[in-house]
Amino acid sequence: MTLEITNRFTHQVIFSGEADTLRELVERAVELGIDLCEANLMGADLRGARLASARLSKAYLYGADLTGAVLDNADLFDAKITKAVLTKAKLRAACLSDANLYRADLSSADLTGADLERADLIAANLSGARLRDANLSRAYLTRTDLTGADLAGADFTGAELILIRGLKVEERAAVSHSRHMYGGAY
Repeated sequence: MTLEITNRFTHQVIFSGEADTLRELVERAVELGIDLCEANLMGADLRGARLASARLSKAYLYGADLTGAVLDNADLFDAKITKAVLTKAKLRAACLSDANLYRADLSSADLTGADLERADLIAANLSGARLRDANLSRAYLTRTDLTGADLAGADFTGAELILIRGLKVEERAAVSHSRHMYGGAY
């Protein structure tokens, strides 16, 4: 069947083709180097999708399921990824600056070296996530769950960490230079 990926603002077709699933079409677009900037992928089932180096800046991924997807080196600058499921997703060295990840499930995701500067991670689930050497400067992490997350080398400069859950005492000291740091249960 013929499927389309449209622009979230203009509704114009960005890419179309014969595919059994939207996941298949998105993977093909990425393989061909198609710029999916501002793509409307709301609620898309992209479980296990191979989207390394995808260009998805300002894309609309609200409620999308990206469980186990590979998004290494992807450009998700200013993307709307609210309430999306990214459990066990690979986002190594991905650009998520200014991305809206409000209430996103990133449990056990690999965000090693990812750029999350100014990202909205309010109420996000980052339990068991790998955030080694990630840039979280000026990110919003209010009510974020960091239980069991690997934070080695992560930069929290100027980050807002209000009512976060799961930081160990030694981790709290390491991120104490953030803008606000009020841990504890909520």
